[in-house]
Amino acid sequence: MALRELNFTFTPDDPRPLPVGWFHRGVTGSGDMEVMLEQRNLAGDVQVKVCTPVVGFDEVWERVLERFVKESGVSDVAIEINDNNATPVVVSMRLRQAIDEARKEAE
Repeated sequence: MALRELNFTFTPDDPRPLPVGWFHRGVTGSGDMEVMLEQRNLAGDVQVKVCTPVVGFDEVWERVLERFVKESGVSDVAIEINDNNATPVVVSMRLRQAIDEARKEAE
C-alpha cells in the first residue's frame, strides 16, 4: 500500500502556542492514527503533514484540520499525522486529545 503525503498550512484566529516543545499521542494501527506535535516559530501558523494510504479525501482532511485549528487556537506548531484509515471523527478526536493532554502536561 502506497502512502501519500498531504501538506497544509493554517493561520489560527485566536493563537495559543503549544505549551510544550514536543508531544505524541496515538498509535498507527487498524482504523487509527498517530499525532506528533512540535513547537516551532512559524509566525503563528500551523503546518500539518499527513501521511495516509487513502486517496481522494484531500478536501475532507483540509476541512477537518482547518476546523481543528480554528477551535483549538493552537499556533506555532508543526503537526505530523500518520494515518491508517482513520475516519474524520477519529481524526478530530485524536487531535483534540493530543492538544488537551499537551496543555495539561504543561500545567
